[in-house]
Amino acid sequence: MRNLTFGPRARNAIRFVARFVNPLTLLVAGRSWMRIVGVIHHRGRKTGRIYATPLGMRRTGDSFVMPLTFGDSAAWYRNVSASGSCEVTYMGRNYTLTEPEVIDYETAAPAFPRYELLQFRFVGIAQYLRMRILQENKAMTRSRNLTLALIVIAFAQLMVVLDTTIVNVALPSVQRALHFTATDLEWVVNGYALAFGGLLLLGGRAGDMYGRRRMFITGVLVFAAGSFAGGLATTSAWLIAARVIQGAGGAIVAPTALSLIADTFQEGAARNRALGVYAGAAGSGGAIGLILGGIIVNYLSWRWVLFVNVPIALVLALVAPRVLPAAEARTGRLDLPGAISVTGAMSLLVYGLSRAATHSWTDSLTVATLGLGAALLVLFLLIELRTRQPLMPLSIFANRNRSGAFALRMVAGSTTLAVLFFLSQIVQNVLGYSPLQAGFAFLPLGVGVVITAQVTSRLVGRIGPKLPIAAGALVVAGGLFWLSRIGDQVSYVPDILGPLAVLSVGLGLIFFPTTVVAISGAARHESGLASAVLNVSQQLGGSIGLAVLGTVAANVTSDHLAGMRPTHALVNSALTAGFTTAFELGVPIALAGFLLALLVIRVRSATPATAALPEAA
Repeated sequence: MRNLTFGPRARNAIRFVARFVNPLTLLVAGRSWMRIVGVIHHRGRKTGRIYATPLGMRRTGDSFVMPLTFGDSAAWYRNVSASGSCEVTYMGRNYTLTEPEVIDYETAAPAFPRYELLQFRFVGIAQYLRMRILQENKAMTRSRNLTLALIVIAFAQLMVVLDTTIVNVALPSVQRALHFTATDLEWVVNGYALAFGGLLLLGGRAGDMYGRRRMFITGVLVFAAGSFAGGLATTSAWLIAARVIQGAGGAIVAPTALSLIADTFQEGAARNRALGVYAGAAGSGGAIGLILGGIIVNYLSWRWVLFVNVPIALVLALVAPRVLPAAEARTGRLDLPGAISVTGAMSLLVYGLSRAATHSWTDSLTVATLGLGAALLVLFLLIELRTRQPLMPLSIFANRNRSGAFALRMVAGSTTLAVLFFLSQIVQNVLGYSPLQAGFAFLPLGVGVVITAQVTSRLVGRIGPKLPIAAGALVVAGGLFWLSRIGDQVSYVPDILGPLAVLSVGLGLIFFPTTVVAISGAARHESGLASAVLNVSQQLGGSIGLAVLGTVAANVTSDHLAGMRPTHALVNSALTAGFTTAFELGVPIALAGFLLALLVIRVRSATPATAALPEAA
């Protein structure tokens, strides 16, 4: 029998198709019920990376036999032949194989059932590889399919972040459909923000204590349940409750996703690349949410803004156990008093700041909410100082660089959320863009952050995180100054597109290095906490920035309209004046981030930023 041979074009075509088919095959390959296809994990001869290839195989006695469809030209065979060993996942178990030996059809035939042999004869496969089982392992200590693991983590983070803005463009449709009052409508946004911001620390700590993969999957499923319930909502209270459930799920997913990167990827370049993807998802999620929301509202309905999360979340929950490592849960008690006090404090502070932006800082409910939130925060700190197993050990702030990273993310969050909010008002109210057009107007920001974060992940490995962070803050200040120059005659390309491109570069330079610094040196059992504090910093920064800058914009707008007859042109001019004043105030905030990076961050070389990251589980 002659072995099947393909020409260069046919071989390249098959490999091209395999790029799309293999990730899907990997979802079922190697499972306990799958006898036909396993997964072979082989190390690249040149790159040294671990690759996962789904492959037909059978176990016979103390060996595995697998067909060589391409003969000895297959890349996986060359890698295995060069190393002399590999690992295989087959029917839910993991094996270390050695002594690769090419055998003929007659020798391999007893290992396969008759129907598979007929297929092999029809195709003309004459060569097979036999490898002896060196060791059988019940569980792999590290996820081998790193690409798919990163996709799961990045998509989960993106899904959670974009839901902070995706409903914004759907609010008018939601208001008409469910008869929201103007006051209640803001709770569609605030309900998610309150639960998300209030439960972040608890979600991160739960991941450290009960297992990050387990809590990650739990958070994804809770998020899916909230999304499904929201899509079915028939009353305003129903939708608000569903958004709270979504926020609770997101508060579990966000910190555990970042911790899982440390568990899954080896320290150094591989982890830096993964963190670059994560930072890109986190930094661009808000802009992508506006784009996706515009598309969905324009072509489907507001309900699909929520329903779209359900199939994505279910796929993530199904794939996660297959590709993410299962870290051991820690024994110990959950600091319940600390959890209750910090959840209440964060929720009240986020609500108080949101209310200050829409009402006023002197409003009685705003003052009472902020005051009670601050009191609960002080109570939380006192509890943490006294308890033996604190929810948030204050030693997490002992590292100067980490504390600086937290502060810098708060600064970045304070300008990012405000820019998205103000510019969405400008493009829809002043330029008259439809929700779909408004969404695509933010495309440069999302794309720019993702690209810059990837470039920065390589740059940090050479020069360290300090200079990129400082440069990013300066670039953000430049973008905000450009936005502050917008006049009454607003045009998209010179007035919005240019500043968005500049801001995307600045934010991309900030998000990745601060993520690296924040989890650098954190003990393995505290990486979830460090991730949670980083997310809390950005969330609080966004709320503070929108409250302060929103108040300034509202006051300037009111002053411009005082004693005037509010025509359409006058209202647009007043809105623009208010927003540009807020952008001007954002410039010194960004410059404060620049000084913070120079004075606080002391990591200059790449080594501390990468090698000090917690070991993967």
